[in-house]
Amino acid sequence: MHLRDLFTHHRTTFSFEFFPPKSREAASELFESIAALVPLKPTFVSVTYGAGGTTRELTHDLVVRLKKETTLDPVAHLTGVGHTREEIESILKRYSAAKISNILALRGDAPKAGGAEGDFKYAVDLVRCIKEFNERGRHATKQGFGIAVAGYPEGHPGTPNRLVELDHLKAKVEAGADAIVTQLFFDNRDFLDFRDRCRIAGIRVPIIAGIMPITSIAGLKRIVELAAGARVPASLLRALNRAEASPEGVRRVGNHWATEQCRDLLDHGVEGIHLYTLNKSTATREIYATLGVADSIGLGS
Repeated sequence: MHLRDLFTHHRTTFSFEFFPPKSREAASELFESIAALVPLKPTFVSVTYGAGGTTRELTHDLVVRLKKETTLDPVAHLTGVGHTREEIESILKRYSAAKISNILALRGDAPKAGGAEGDFKYAVDLVRCIKEFNERGRHATKQGFGIAVAGYPEGHPGTPNRLVELDHLKAKVEAGADAIVTQLFFDNRDFLDFRDRCRIAGIRVPIIAGIMPITSIAGLKRIVELAAGARVPASLLRALNRAEASPEGVRRVGNHWATEQCRDLLDHGVEGIHLYTLNKSTATREIYATLGVADSIGLGS
């Protein structure tokens, strides 16, 4: 279902994100974890896009398999960096043939020394390319691909000027983006302020909040580094430090924190919650159980 239709049919969307497997065997294991989340009835699921050629192919294969073999609605991540227009056109044709409805369009990490940047310097260039694909009637449906883009509640690491950052985000929306999915954050005040600033800037599309349950101290450090410095509130650090001697204690603290974030966001009328699952189903299932619901329909009521 096209993104615009998803937000028409659901007051709040609930979605899960998975990162690409590194082998065919890992892909099968991940498929089983994803299948365990089907009873939660997510609005959609997304699969991130790896930097290596083989990983990218595994991403494509997993997205298509989810569409064919499950009732889930997969959203494919797609990065512009390192791709030519011809390559992006080929990927879009493949997804169209598989009846994939939506794309999360991202710039991607800058190429390492000697790497090719490709034809897409910024995410807005990729958004325009997908929009043009739609306008040429190349998608299997009349609506074409729904397009989501990334937002950064704590600021984009490459754009220190927060006003300019919003200008860039607004440009992506004006180029054709239908929704925004945010980077992970641990303090809801950052998200709520970001949402307000977006509205002041004239950005009217739905904004989906990215939430990641912490499962380990090492994992937290790794994710914060990948997120280019996400802020970890002192109160969360104190709770994690108290439980540091117990891996299960750390996991429970992380899950409790994420659950409270979700509860508070729902109370503040969030348009969507996007859970970064780390390719596991346990934390996500426990969050739903603690919130007292069996599936996403209960959360949206």
